[in-house]
Amino acid sequence: MKKTIGSTAMLFLIIFVVVTFTTSHAAEKQVAYLSLSDYTGPVAGIVAPGDMGAVDFFKYINDKGGVQGVKIRFIAVDTRYDVARAMSAYKRYRKTPKLLLAVAQGTHIGKAIYPILERDKLIMSIPGDGEFVSKNKIGRAFTTGNCYQDTFGAALDWMVRDWEKKGKPGKPTIGYMGFDSAAGKEPLRGGKEYAEKIGVKLLKPEFFPVGSTDHTTYLTRLKGADYIYVEGANPSHTNVIRDAHRMGMTKNIQFVCDVWGPIMGEGLKAHAKELQGVVIATYTIRGTDVYAHPLVKKLWAKYRKKPISEMSPIYAAGLVMPMHFVTGLESALKKVGYEKVDGEAIYQAYQKLTGKDTTQGVQGPCTYSPTERRGSKHVRFYKVAGEKIVPISGWITAPDTVSLHKF
Repeated sequence: MKKTIGSTAMLFLIIFVVVTFTTSHAAEKQVAYLSLSDYTGPVAGIVAPGDMGAVDFFKYINDKGGVQGVKIRFIAVDTRYDVARAMSAYKRYRKTPKLLLAVAQGTHIGKAIYPILERDKLIMSIPGDGEFVSKNKIGRAFTTGNCYQDTFGAALDWMVRDWEKKGKPGKPTIGYMGFDSAAGKEPLRGGKEYAEKIGVKLLKPEFFPVGSTDHTTYLTRLKGADYIYVEGANPSHTNVIRDAHRMGMTKNIQFVCDVWGPIMGEGLKAHAKELQGVVIATYTIRGTDVYAHPLVKKLWAKYRKKPISEMSPIYAAGLVMPMHFVTGLESALKKVGYEKVDGEAIYQAYQKLTGKDTTQGVQGPCTYSPTERRGSKHVRFYKVAGEKIVPISGWITAPDTVSLHKF
């Protein structure tokens, strides 16, 4: 707990330094990037280390002179995952000179601010909400990577393949657990229809309150499952599987986690025995791949000056949105120049990023286009083995489950 508090405090300090530095040079060319974050609320375990990555990447770009001489001002607000706080913060900063993008660190936050942001003609980066990438909702919101339901669909495919490799007859029975929130229910909006399409039995989903410390009741109702998919935010996945192990469920049930859990050095360090064999479906690199990534290692060494073993892998995931942004900004500046760069220019630039490796392999190739709002259509699978989380696949194109749901 002390380590987490210390890391969060350090994040606030760095953000303060970055904002003060950029605003103290009025004549300097700069654009603004607003993160409606959560550093003290229910998803701080993933948002705080993610924004550390964002802070360091933007500092790295600014230290090199910016993007064609244009510096990036990173503005972060702790919304505590609360819509009212996020709305207030957006209204406060929406008229910031050269503000081009707002990050909604929460599905519910994205939906709340989107109507105003659309009128402001900015762009928004959001979590994996499939509604914003559905054909009838194409607009100014871009998901960081793949959608939560497409990732769930890819996990369902993996479960079927795993079942068949084990020589089991028929199709497996799948359980689902997640937060009792918009994010927790999102994977099923298309994922449920995909389960029906491929012929697997999906048990009645179990939703637990954000911040739950005991999951016995919910797990008990899923004891008939062959596989259980767990949605959440660090450390919720670890806590769910810790409870499942105590109940003897991990002996016969394969647990598969979504993008955000578990984490080497944190949950795995505390509960290695309980987490053995757990699989993670993710649209950003994890585990040993993170600690070997050249840019991630470079940024951590340059700006954190600590052993990389102390780094959360979500630090790398936090680079994705900023890296999309820098690539889009470079394109927009070449097209219209600094004086004319605005929300519309960056919006047009984002739609031309398809096929580019905007993230240097932190996630799959970018797929933004005039008709596509997914940051990437790829996912990768990892597995807990000993005290490490190791890759068990390369990048795999996830199925389109969004199109199966009526939004």
